[in-house]
Amino acid sequence: MTHSTTNPIRYRLTRVGVVMSPQDGEVNEVEGVLNPASGRTPDGTLHLLPRLVAEGNVSRVGLAEVVVENGMPTGVERRGVVLAPDAGWERGKNNAGVEDPRITWIEALGRHVMSYVAYGPLGPKPALAVSEDLVNWERLGPIQFEYQADLDTDLNLFPNKDVVHFPEPVPGPDGELYFAMLHRPMWDLGWFRPGEGVHLPAGVTDERPGIWISYVPVDEVKHDIRALTRPRHHRLVALSEHPWEELKIGAGPAPIRVEEGWLLIHHGVSGHIEDPFAQVQTVSYAAGAMILDPADPATVLSRTSEPLMAPETEEERSGTVPNVVFPTAIEEIDGVRYVFYGMADAHIGVARLDRAE
Repeated sequence: MTHSTTNPIRYRLTRVGVVMSPQDGEVNEVEGVLNPASGRTPDGTLHLLPRLVAEGNVSRVGLAEVVVENGMPTGVERRGVVLAPDAGWERGKNNAGVEDPRITWIEALGRHVMSYVAYGPLGPKPALAVSEDLVNWERLGPIQFEYQADLDTDLNLFPNKDVVHFPEPVPGPDGELYFAMLHRPMWDLGWFRPGEGVHLPAGVTDERPGIWISYVPVDEVKHDIRALTRPRHHRLVALSEHPWEELKIGAGPAPIRVEEGWLLIHHGVSGHIEDPFAQVQTVSYAAGAMILDPADPATVLSRTSEPLMAPETEEERSGTVPNVVFPTAIEEIDGVRYVFYGMADAHIGVARLDRAE
């Protein structure tokens, strides 16, 4: 991990409005629509893939065509469910879910790569699926982090979320090109085995969950797409630095290439967490950004000291989990970038992303 400079991030977010809310009478949406992925079908039509939450906190991934008026996203038309917790490892005795999808179109593979959280018997585990059309998804299975002796631990022991892929191969630790993913391990195992507590990898002294990067060789993935689930060369990218992200940080949408490097919109959490798996928290989620070095995406060149957007509107401040702005997708419409985000775990909002000169 390289400590970032305080260079200003030349980007700003401006709210546009709410694009999706739970529909009355829709059983899959009783507990909210939130944290969408996004992509374009082969005909170029923009879609969101929202997390739909049914009774009992059971999540599915839906498909919703974005309605664009005067160049701006204003709503959606529902197109059904594309992923449900149908696999045995996506369900526990008292829980189930496929949650918080993030999607990257990887041109070199000709596929959309979806990461999602499988809420199975041992809690949240990251998993991957791929699609050529956003409608039909092939599960690649849970991510299996390669054992790395210098970390003195097994990353597969830990819950992990906020997995996003870079849209093109990037330089790895050895300078070779890799497909890379960001992710966010959580070190406290006390939720699973009372008294077990925090287990940190070698060299890490801060127990707050932060952003890591892992890599898969390009040739392996082109030979077998399932190689994407077997990342290696795990490195810490960033930890919490500022008050608005004092509890933890995590990646938002997939990084996008800008003139300064890779722009990563991330979320930061402040407040107080008693039970990390309780649905209701006394916390605040806000959105910030960092620039990652294109020559080595494990290096942060700059990051925001203040959030680009924090909970302010009614939809952001009250909901299933109050005070949440949770960015998960970026799309370009007529040359303008828009960030789609979860609002208080209940609605989906959109904000315009502009470069401030």
